[in-house]
Amino acid sequence: MLNLFFRTAICIGITVAYAFGAAYSGSVADAVSGKPIPGAIVTVVTTVVRTDAKGQFHIEGNGPRVVVNARAYGYGRCQINANPQNVQALQLKLTPLVPRAVYLSFWGVGTASVREPIIHLAQQKLINAIVIDVKGDLGRVSFATGVPLASQIGAQKIITIPDIQSLLDRLHKQGIYAIGRIVTFKDNMLCTARPALAVRRGEEIFKDREGLTWCDPFSAEVRDYNIDLAVAAAKAGFDEIQFDYVRFPDAKDVEFSQASTEESRPQTIDGFLREARRRLIPYNVFLSADVFGYICWNKGDTGIGQRINDVSEILDYICPMLYPSGFSFGIPKYRDPIAHPYDIVRLTLDRAGERTQIGPIRFRPWLQAFADYAFDHRQFGPKEIQAQIKAAQDFGADGWLLWNPRNLYSAEEIR
Repeated sequence: MLNLFFRTAICIGITVAYAFGAAYSGSVADAVSGKPIPGAIVTVVTTVVRTDAKGQFHIEGNGPRVVVNARAYGYGRCQINANPQNVQALQLKLTPLVPRAVYLSFWGVGTASVREPIIHLAQQKLINAIVIDVKGDLGRVSFATGVPLASQIGAQKIITIPDIQSLLDRLHKQGIYAIGRIVTFKDNMLCTARPALAVRRGEEIFKDREGLTWCDPFSAEVRDYNIDLAVAAAKAGFDEIQFDYVRFPDAKDVEFSQASTEESRPQTIDGFLREARRRLIPYNVFLSADVFGYICWNKGDTGIGQRINDVSEILDYICPMLYPSGFSFGIPKYRDPIAHPYDIVRLTLDRAGERTQIGPIRFRPWLQAFADYAFDHRQFGPKEIQAQIKAAQDFGADGWLLWNPRNLYSAEEIR
């Protein structure tokens, strides 16, 4: 089982034995400094506790094989086997981790000429994490998940990761943190196979500006399907599950199975994320979601069901998409966002931190590594990318994520 977890997480454990109703106590500490980690998340199956100010915990566990898991913000993951007949304190040590990640698409992960240069960046120590499509923008699923609906709708007809275990084992052996991206409510495959689940505009199925269809976020079947995929990815060994397009489409005159209001939309998105978190507890994975950059500034749900304060109470990491090109109206004092990449990222993160009152380590922003599409179509090269990275670092974020839809990244951009 250890090969399913991030390889640099260090654990000290003991042998298992059979017992019911056993209680376990112990501590979670930094593997480098030895200092205790307060607020670390400790789980046994579906039981969850947090360590106290001294990094100590007490948790109940049943069964013939009790596995105690731990993770913490700014660290990797760890698991140990616990002996219910030995009452000595358990010691769990977590290795510090600040992800520096790039995106690898559904097609890119299966193409050696695209995938290998990215892995080479990790070998050069320029990155230490990769975001990989579990379900991409069209709704195709990259590996055999065992989720029946994915097979039924043809989402796994094309498999770009034939052996997910081998891929994740390879990444973990090289110290690469693996984030599984799941495009949630934008899903051509599901909408085509099950039109009744699609968002509609009049008599037709709604299509966005890219010609893509969206599933109804109110639908329990749609929500369950995406959580099933998340569970499959967690079982496969991804370190983190990241939901993207976990929102309502930003379109007018569209129809859902329920009334779309300022309250019903956030309740639905929050409910989905809470249920995902509940079902992922046994797998000790981090949970994150990509959110619209403007929700860091807007007090409402921006018409898409995302409110920054709501998601901050549910997610381990918030991943605001801070592409300067995406700020079509600018931000206060900066109406030309592409000319000020540092300020857009830093000020937006500052605003999000002020509003949520959570630590900077809970944020990991998406940064722009592609040409502008909204203003003057300038290229975003090393200067612009490094400015954004510096902004995230100066804020104290838990690393950063680079987005390039073509999966092209250079050492010069990241250094």
